[in-house]
Amino acid sequence: MRVLVTRPQREALRWCAQLRDRGFAAEALPLIEIAPADPAPLAAAWARLADCRAAMFVSANAVQGFCAARPQGQAWPAQTAAWATGPGTARALREAGVPAHALVAPAADAPQFDSEALWQLVGQDPGLAGARVLIVRGTDADGRLAGRPWLADRLGAAGAQVQALAAYTRRPPSWDAATRAHAAAATDALWLFSSSDAVRHLQQLLPDADWHATRALATHGRIAEAARAAGFGRVDTVRPALEDVVASIESAR
Repeated sequence: MRVLVTRPQREALRWCAQLRDRGFAAEALPLIEIAPADPAPLAAAWARLADCRAAMFVSANAVQGFCAARPQGQAWPAQTAAWATGPGTARALREAGVPAHALVAPAADAPQFDSEALWQLVGQDPGLAGARVLIVRGTDADGRLAGRPWLADRLGAAGAQVQALAAYTRRPPSWDAATRAHAAAATDALWLFSSSDAVRHLQQLLPDADWHATRALATHGRIAEAARAAGFGRVDTVRPALEDVVASIESAR
């Protein structure tokens, strides 16, 4: 079975390599394009990072965008925690030089990797009241902050001073006619979605496509709902971990 990986290009290529090592015909078909954000607010955030109790990163792209603006020679502040919602983001933080003692993220065997799982680890911190917390995320093509405000709302209710910071822009890819035709014909493939934005972008790029006979895997319940609303005939939810994805793909053979 052919597997279409719709993550942004860098992540899609890594996932495809891992899936091919397991014997699957995996193909990168990114449905989210990552572009840089305005560097000035990022530089300003680095200047005040030591004043933050924590900086929360929604994705590896958030880490990479933020750390691209790091002033030369500046280390991660010892008193600032680095929060991540999953192992991929935590890995990106480690690769960026964030010390292990600063990292807070759900365990690799956690049932789900999302804001709710992270909140279980940080929500009881009595030091949140009055503390500054930076949430590093992306914007959509129109400059609106992407993602849910769920964690920001919880932090605000706990008395934290929350600042959202855009580290990158998520936008639909630019597909030529050949790529559109190739994607539209992939009704017999298994589509792997890791973002509701990817589903929405597919609908924008191929508004007349019929997916009722096509299977999809979604790495969260909300993404699964978006895929079903887009017309995919069978949508299964799977943890965004390689072993879980492999098991789900094998069950479809």
